[in-house]
Amino acid sequence: MYRLGIDVGGTNTDAVLLNENLELVASVKRPTSADIQTGITQSIAALLTDANVNPNHITHAMLGTTQCTNAIVECSRLARVCIIRLGYPATAAIQPFTAWPQGLVDAIKTEVILVEGGYEYDGKVLTEFNEEKMRLLIKGLKGKIEAIAIIGVFSSIKDDQELKVEQIVREELGDSISISLSSQISSGGFIERENATILNSALANVISLCIDGFQSALRDQGVQAEKLYLCQNDGTLMSLTYAKKFPILTIACGVTNSIRGAAYLENCQNALVLDVGGTTADVGVLAGGSPRESSMAVEVGGIVTNFRMPDVVSIGLGGGSIVREVNGKITIGPDSVGYRILQDALVFGGNTLTTTDIAVRLGMADIGDATKVAHIDRAFAQQTMDIISEKIAETIDKMKLSSDDVEVIVVGGGAVIVPTKIMGVSRLLRPAQSAVANAIGASIAQVSGVYEKLYLLDEISREEAIHDATLLAKQRAILAGSQKENLQVMEIDETPLAYHPGNTIRLRVKVIGDLLPLSP
Repeated sequence: MYRLGIDVGGTNTDAVLLNENLELVASVKRPTSADIQTGITQSIAALLTDANVNPNHITHAMLGTTQCTNAIVECSRLARVCIIRLGYPATAAIQPFTAWPQGLVDAIKTEVILVEGGYEYDGKVLTEFNEEKMRLLIKGLKGKIEAIAIIGVFSSIKDDQELKVEQIVREELGDSISISLSSQISSGGFIERENATILNSALANVISLCIDGFQSALRDQGVQAEKLYLCQNDGTLMSLTYAKKFPILTIACGVTNSIRGAAYLENCQNALVLDVGGTTADVGVLAGGSPRESSMAVEVGGIVTNFRMPDVVSIGLGGGSIVREVNGKITIGPDSVGYRILQDALVFGGNTLTTTDIAVRLGMADIGDATKVAHIDRAFAQQTMDIISEKIAETIDKMKLSSDDVEVIVVGGGAVIVPTKIMGVSRLLRPAQSAVANAIGASIAQVSGVYEKLYLLDEISREEAIHDATLLAKQRAILAGSQKENLQVMEIDETPLAYHPGNTIRLRVKVIGDLLPLSP
């Protein structure tokens, strides 16, 4: 029995096969296609041929993809969203989409409904919720929208109004409308929570196309895996049904896959990981065997959100980054030839000078035809590599916890451009099969569930709050595709909120479990 792990990046689509002992059997790297399905299909076909494995013996298939991230950045393929904000008139001063990039607003916005509802910080009603009025407003949306984002003031304390609106939407508009509830996306920070909820709704079409392409590619190659998963951005997995409900959790999953893959390849629990792809280089932290999460609000496509994200620093530097000399000054990226590197880079007969060409010229990599870059002045190539080294050193320095030199695990298809010595790095570890660390990370992951909520300790004891949050986190893990029997609590984060009267805490619980067993 085999696991199939696939990671679709901006430049390459990587695929690996692991046996029942989680040992690597085969790996391939193919250029990413303009449509996700073709690249996945080609990768699976090559993998099955190289490994000489019967596709019927593949029982689990996992996919990590940048499709949702790309859709937000490119403002394309996004669903038309209606925002229902519960809290009028208290919330009317700042409208939804404030401080959003205009291109993204134009791609998403349809209707904005500000209506009575919401709660005070202590759980008391802010303004009375009018079910009859809400039903009339929702009836008027029929045929106009593709998704709905429902956001209530302090719904992180009481979510019954959001759930009621969801029920009304289902009754009036049917099950084809994608619905996102802010209380299920994140907790504190009303505007940031609203932003994350809107983005989650906007990704409804993208995630459906992604899942359809994944399933079609598997069918095309005769793979009938019983268990299918998508990767989350905390280095764990979720079922396809769960992914359709929370597509925003796929954002930045490629980096966390690489971090998990690096941990597997080097058999370590704590390290800095440098993941170099075709377009970007990302530095993340492996802490206790899992990617470290950011404690700060993060921007996605220029929008401030507060849902969980990995603690990663990224720069526009990869194996396909374009190198130029303008007025005697060398520039590298941030633009890249991307998945066209096999056509555009000099070593492959193209006309564009890339960082990969520089690495080949300096003898750092044996890729393509080295004679096609022999004309590049060696001093120029070395100067370019010095700039690459400096960029990487600066990025690593931002993630270090002290001024001491650190060990760094280097992975990714673009790792050939990383020089052997970097300031501030004591040792660079380059594990075998590091080029497909992302796909390996996807295939070895477990399933997680995270629940976060504000609890008023004047109304409930601390022990009861932890028990409640743990139970709900376990329910989410089971919905995401985990076994019930072996769920383990990995993290309990308790934060007192000094600005909240009434002894309020923000409680966040994360649990992890194994994949569901195969049917008997």
